[in-house]
Amino acid sequence: MSRFNLPDLYFLEKAPEQIESEMLLHVREKTGLTLQRADPRLKFIQALAAFVSIERNKLEHALRQNRLSYAEDDMLDHMGAEMSTERLPAKYAQTTMAFSLEEERVDALTIPAGTRYQVGDVYFETKNAHIIAPGTHLYTVEATCTEPGEMGNGFLVGEIATLVEPLPYVKSVQNTIITSGGAEEESDDAYAERIRLAPESFSVAGSELAYIYWAKSASQDIVDAIADTPKEGEIDIRILMRDGRLPTEEELKLVEEKVSSKRVRPLTDKVAINAPTTKGYEVVVEYWIARKNATVSSIIETQVRAAFEAYLKWQREKMGRDVDLSELIARLKQAGASRVAVHSPMFIEVKDKEVAHPTTTSLTLGGLVDD
Repeated sequence: MSRFNLPDLYFLEKAPEQIESEMLLHVREKTGLTLQRADPRLKFIQALAAFVSIERNKLEHALRQNRLSYAEDDMLDHMGAEMSTERLPAKYAQTTMAFSLEEERVDALTIPAGTRYQVGDVYFETKNAHIIAPGTHLYTVEATCTEPGEMGNGFLVGEIATLVEPLPYVKSVQNTIITSGGAEEESDDAYAERIRLAPESFSVAGSELAYIYWAKSASQDIVDAIADTPKEGEIDIRILMRDGRLPTEEELKLVEEKVSSKRVRPLTDKVAINAPTTKGYEVVVEYWIARKNATVSSIIETQVRAAFEAYLKWQREKMGRDVDLSELIARLKQAGASRVAVHSPMFIEVKDKEVAHPTTTSLTLGGLVDD
């Protein structure tokens, strides 16, 4: 499927029936023969047409891979290299581990590099060695997940409490902050969007799209970014994270470091990185299922619930996206609802620096109805 809302491209005729028809027409023109259904030569041409169809499908896929709107995987990496835009690699989750030590300790304690901590099937480790002098009873170290990706995110304070390789004088360990920072490798769609913006990064004047490009280059978790100039010489950049999450202070600082590079920020620009403001709205919806679909009503309920959650996610993943619940009605009907009633305001305007977050959500099945 094409990206950027562009129409699909079709280079070749791939239907076996059409290919067979063209081949038979060619044979008739060259030989004057009209092959009958039982003719072995016709069977050979039909088999050949199926093979040609398969090869044309492969060729069309290869041709599409030369277009940014279709390119995937390694081909997309090659396109990024041509624009000096590398795919963002997977990142490791991080946290801070606190060591509680025995009060009567008289010897220095060394925490070796590679000291590991376990929670379930996930491991964190300390990268650098630390020496704790006598008299210190509480000491903190940085710890990084041993595997990249989101698997290391979201462990609550105190949830990581197992020291894999025991150390003397250590009474207990635990994480003091929620683990965060892990991210999967940048997806093809997000990477393609940055490649499309890459020419803007060549500007030395601090253009709007250039700031957006560099802001998105800070993390693959950034799904939306805008840049504005409230005053002359001042740049206000707002970023929004995956699933519509507001950025943390650490994520804001990461973007600030990226866009403040000497190669990015004009000397006269004063750049501020902020989170968007939230615009509250209510979603109170009731729906009905057609009586003729009663036997599959449980399946439709699951589909409608999934469509409802997908709408909420779609709504909060872009700044300035107005709340128009007619979009939700269309999605629920597409999922199988026969009738949909909305008991909350249908439209709410959302400004450019705002993101819509629901304050109340309710999806209720009203029962079965006749068409």
